[in-house]
Amino acid sequence: MKRIKIIFLPLLAVLAVTAVNAQEPTISSEEEAVVAIMKKYKEALQNKTTEGTFELFSADSKVFEQGGIEGTYANYIEHHLGPELSHFNRFEFSDYMIQVEVGLPYAFTTETYTYTIELQAEKGASPRIINRKGVATSILKKTDDQWKIIKTHSSSRNKK
Repeated sequence: MKRIKIIFLPLLAVLAVTAVNAQEPTISSEEEAVVAIMKKYKEALQNKTTEGTFELFSADSKVFEQGGIEGTYANYIEHHLGPELSHFNRFEFSDYMIQVEVGLPYAFTTETYTYTIELQAEKGASPRIINRKGVATSILKKTDDQWKIIKTHSSSRNKK
């Protein structure tokens, strides 16, 4: 009986530790790399710049926003977001969460957040504050050991 306890108790301990570790979610290096790409993009927007963001997107990327097709990221920056950023005093994300699923060579992200934009005041007026709840989904592809955003879609609504 003592021999069974001597063998059984260490085995039970190993199984218990393995079960606990199996329940803890692990983040792969690929997921970390994808999160880093999305974080760089978010930080650039908060800094009201597009500098360094073109390398995050594939040349033939597709951007969809608020039910509209914006074209490639370059087109989106030139005709939409780029000019808008120059009218912002502040652009902040809060309550930010990201989920990542990797299935090489693709990765899929879902971001949820609240954003606050303070628009520059027109002459004699107070700055306008926009506060919205948003969601964005993106598809990234790994090519030549680099993750690039190939499609992104975002939408938002007024905060309740």
